[in-house]
Amino acid sequence: MADPKKKMSRREMFRKGALGAGIVGVGGAAALLAARTAKGGTVWQIDPEKCVQCGQCATYCVIDPSAVKCVHAYALCGYCDLCFGYFPPGFEPSESFEQPAAEAQLCPTGAIKRKWIEGPHYEYTIDEDLCIGCGKCIKGCNNFGNGSLFLQVRHNRCVNCNECSIAAACPSNAIRRVPADHPYLLKGEDHKG
Repeated sequence: MADPKKKMSRREMFRKGALGAGIVGVGGAAALLAARTAKGGTVWQIDPEKCVQCGQCATYCVIDPSAVKCVHAYALCGYCDLCFGYFPPGFEPSESFEQPAAEAQLCPTGAIKRKWIEGPHYEYTIDEDLCIGCGKCIKGCNNFGNGSLFLQVRHNRCVNCNECSIAAACPSNAIRRVPADHPYLLKGEDHKG
């Protein structure tokens, strides 16, 4: 047993202080993790089969920019010649352009990137850092393309609010809680629940 009259050295005081701070930090991180999964191990997610690309995800999320991002289901993609969320610089629709409203679906932040594959085919990718979750490109892809783009709550950004403000504003009830061990609903999957 240590002598109670013995003074603690400055080095020993800092060591014990750092150890105490580390324990408090680990406890706080554990509490935060427990709070994020407190709802029976569930997280918020968007059902891509119910989503109507209303634009609410971009404006109602408590995170700025939104935790909702556009993702690409490459298995469904036809590697389009023209993506209606992306137009190359200088693109001018001709009078014979069949979809005059298609240019209104252009990504407002330039988050869609295009890479030539072969022939008239391109691969389109989403720069999640630029995406605001507005859904314009998804609406264009669904209306004029093959529907391979869809919205997802990205869990590396979402704070898993007790009551999701986007879910409260969603006109199609597309946002719901899903099991945390299967946090992403993919386009083309069966989404019962």
